[in-house]
Amino acid sequence: MENSGDKGHLPLEITVEEGGIRLDVFLAESLEDFSRSFAAKLVREGRVRLNGRVCDRPSRVVAQGDTLAVDLPEPPDDTPQPEDIPLDVLYEDEHVIVVNKPYGLVVHPAPGHPSGTLVNALLYRYPELRAMVPDSRRPGIVHRLDRDTSGVMVVARTPKAYNALSGQASAHAFERHYLALVRGEFKEDLVRVDAPLGRSLSDPKRVAVTGIRARDAVTWAETLERFGVASLIRLRLETGRTHQIRVHMRFAGRPILGDPVYGFTAYEELRVSPEVRQALRGLHGQALHAARLGFSHPESGTMLHFETPPPNDFQAALDALRRL
Repeated sequence: MENSGDKGHLPLEITVEEGGIRLDVFLAESLEDFSRSFAAKLVREGRVRLNGRVCDRPSRVVAQGDTLAVDLPEPPDDTPQPEDIPLDVLYEDEHVIVVNKPYGLVVHPAPGHPSGTLVNALLYRYPELRAMVPDSRRPGIVHRLDRDTSGVMVVARTPKAYNALSGQASAHAFERHYLALVRGEFKEDLVRVDAPLGRSLSDPKRVAVTGIRARDAVTWAETLERFGVASLIRLRLETGRTHQIRVHMRFAGRPILGDPVYGFTAYEELRVSPEVRQALRGLHGQALHAARLGFSHPESGTMLHFETPPPNDFQAALDALRRL
């Protein structure tokens, strides 16, 4: 891909280096922080020229060597603003902040979520984060969790801490353990799922196990408790791909309970009591929680570890399953 500008300059010219995918998907992958729906909107509005001619079909497949000219709208002021949003702070010093992110909270502003994010909450409590670089839209953010995944995150408070923590994240040096409730049971106590992940060809909004435009991905799953219809498992990542745990558990035949995209929500199929079924229906999205995070402190080098219990809906489903 060749760029003659960035999102702040018009027009944006792109040369397709690898074709065979939909136009809206290509744009979403090429333009950082642009969702597929926003890219499709640009196409339908006639803002995209393909080889010199307006193309208003998001489903048009691009080919290697195609040229695109994208007439981007004038960007709004995308600098996040402080917002008084409650934060569950587990630890803080002059270098780092450790928080327990709740279900439903987006980590940083993006198209479709311009406010109400973890970053907005952090800026309200820690206004000095405004000076963070390199990206003022995501100050201090060195790793992320899905909107509907709860759990422990670390945020850098200084440029030095940002560089140190980013290096650890890139090297997969963080100690990250997740808890999940999954459908059914693994036969083995410890399972290694090694399956490359990329965009789904049938639905580009989703991630899938594929050999096309894929990246290596490895997940370890350890069974902690078995309930017949479901299990409590602990997961550890060797890699950190988008939706990795959720897709790998589906691929392994153990989809995560409550996950409306990759998981299992057909609770009426389970031979369980009405009490258990009601508890499962009370899950707020996927029963997936980042329960433990360990990292080397960017200043002292001391290893720090933080753990949080699953949120109430997860715990209620687990308690109900334990009564089976």
